[in-house]
Amino acid sequence: MYAKGMSTQDIQEHLQRIYGFEASPTLISNITDKILPIIREWQNRPLQPVYAFVFIDAVHYTVRQDGQVLKKAVYVVIGINLESKKDVLGIWIVETESARFWLSVLSDLKNRGVEDILIISAANLTGISEAIKATFPEADIQWTSPGK
Repeated sequence: MYAKGMSTQDIQEHLQRIYGFEASPTLISNITDKILPIIREWQNRPLQPVYAFVFIDAVHYTVRQDGQVLKKAVYVVIGINLESKKDVLGIWIVETESARFWLSVLSDLKNRGVEDILIISAANLTGISEAIKATFPEADIQWTSPGK
């Protein structure tokens, strides 16, 4: 919840409202401080050199942050390796979806060790084809929705 932009007070209210669980903002901060290094380690872990299939997509949602209602996009990359094992390769949270950000996401995968992707499934967002070809030029692209 913290990673999605909720304040410790928002989390406190959410836990109380949904689960009837009382947690102080200090407890929430302490838990967040403990798990953030683990999250960063997961986000930067090395990946396999080849994935048979990678699904990239963004999920849009609205969140209250610092007293404002904001729209955000969660970029999700799920890969299936050559042994048919599925893995979440990464999750990124930003204000909006764009082909330029997808280029940074795909570059991050490359920097973490991905050398080749056989098939990438993506929405046909303007410019995403170029982002894919710039990072994984040999990948076949499977479009999940019509182009814009």
